[in-house]
Amino acid sequence: MSIVMILKLFGSLALLMYGMKVMSEGLQKMAGPQLRHVLGAMTTNRFTGLLTGAFVTAAVQSSTATTVMTVSFVNAGLLSLAQAISVIMGANIGTTLTAWIMGAANNFNMGDLVYPTFVLGIILIYSRSSGKKSAGEFVFGLCFLLLGLATLRTNAVDMDLGHNQDVLDFFAATGKWGIWSTLLFLLLGGILTMAVQSSAAVMAITMMLCSQGVLPIYQGIALVMGENIGTTITSNIAAMTGNSQARSAALAHLVFNVFGVIWVLCIFKFFVNTVCSLVGYDAVVASTDVTYAQENAHLLNYVLPTFHTAFNVCNVLILIWFIKPIETFVKRAFSAKGDEDEDFRLKFITGGILSTAELSIMEARKELNHYAERTQRMFGLVQELLHTEGIKDFAKLYARIEKYEGISDNMELEIANYLNNVSDGRLSSETKLKIRAMLREVSEIESIGDSCYKIAVSLNHKRQNQPKEDFTADQYRHIEQIMKMSDEALTAMSQVLKANTETNVMASFNKENELNAFRDRLKNLNLEDIDNGLYSYQTGIYYMDIVNECEKLGDYVINVVEARADKKEKKQ
Repeated sequence: MSIVMILKLFGSLALLMYGMKVMSEGLQKMAGPQLRHVLGAMTTNRFTGLLTGAFVTAAVQSSTATTVMTVSFVNAGLLSLAQAISVIMGANIGTTLTAWIMGAANNFNMGDLVYPTFVLGIILIYSRSSGKKSAGEFVFGLCFLLLGLATLRTNAVDMDLGHNQDVLDFFAATGKWGIWSTLLFLLLGGILTMAVQSSAAVMAITMMLCSQGVLPIYQGIALVMGENIGTTITSNIAAMTGNSQARSAALAHLVFNVFGVIWVLCIFKFFVNTVCSLVGYDAVVASTDVTYAQENAHLLNYVLPTFHTAFNVCNVLILIWFIKPIETFVKRAFSAKGDEDEDFRLKFITGGILSTAELSIMEARKELNHYAERTQRMFGLVQELLHTEGIKDFAKLYARIEKYEGISDNMELEIANYLNNVSDGRLSSETKLKIRAMLREVSEIESIGDSCYKIAVSLNHKRQNQPKEDFTADQYRHIEQIMKMSDEALTAMSQVLKANTETNVMASFNKENELNAFRDRLKNLNLEDIDNGLYSYQTGIYYMDIVNECEKLGDYVINVVEARADKKEKKQ
């Protein structure tokens, strides 16, 4: 086998994998909001979830895309873990359509279909409509996939592996190892799929070898079983940066496929022979009669898809009744430990694993809401700091607030970078406006965190510089009152971020007006109290620093609300 043939083989696989990627991404761009709606609304029970997963995967031609989407929705709280498990089960059935397309594609000339379709794809891509451009990407991806299959088949014929005695001897020798042969090819299938991150590519290789009469059916089916395990690695990698629920959903995918492989191994020969008989292929005769195997090798283009479908359908029929036990098992594996708020980690943004702007913006919006909630918890620590007495307790709480300030800065940077990466893609004008507004929200929420920290700094400076002079009872009462008003403003802001209604927006503006009026009253009162000698001028400065910062916090809240409510004016 020459170097040129090997390179042509890898090139064919690269073309096939690229086609799968472009086709899947094109369809996701066309139907991003609809896919989210389908996955979110059509999973009311295990059976609708199963059908939804199968339908979406058959549509986008990628179980990886469906599984990663599902994991992201679990991470964002849009799907429960039980709903996600049923969708993942359906995705395993939907992905079998890819094998059937490959099997059918091996039986006619791709050039007759592919090259005319390229013309349609180029027309759509150069249209002005964003939807047509995405449709053009889908058509191009499909053409590349079919072209990759065609070149793979051509290369297989040129390589003539069916007459390569070394290759035939290897498969013949390993075929005599019994269960160890099955386990070897099972392992190879898993490793190859994990390496190339595409079960479709490994399936194409398996079909090529089997249909050329090189790879015996038992070893070929063992490779397919390994592919089912190897393909779960993508969703598990995607879930590593997610929360415990997302990691549990990805683990459920692995559990599902591993369980299926285990029970099929227990009845391997019987199951394979039964599947082969459905297609009219006698696996027992083929294992001993080389002539029969070579003459009927073309049937293996249908045996492998039939096995893939039977394997996943039977596995679903068994496990669909055990979703609750599976959910319990995977939850225990990733039980939450400790306080996640004490460490910097984004909760909903998962490293850009989604390829569509619609789904990416959904993640970023959830993260923004979480960012606002975390900032309000930081303000709660500041309120607690006001009445902390002991030196050690004060220092410990102040250190926590400092840590929150660092977390706030990091979150702003990460969310902003994520949004900038999303904006690099081809977006509609409406989506660009959304990203622009969200970038403003991120900046203003970070400013709220800065105000919280500045209040803590003022309290710390007063304790260090004036240890013998405390605020008066009236000052404490006024600080508590304006802090309460600021906290109410933060609560109203969170409600706007979660549900942008006119009532919530007006509540935020009302709180801001109250804060302004109360700040002005306290400012005048502070000057009178200093003149009357109720406390020193320096104490008055610390006091008004806290009051002014609470009022500034209210300004930043209004800026966030305006950005979310698509207001044009900016609060100064």
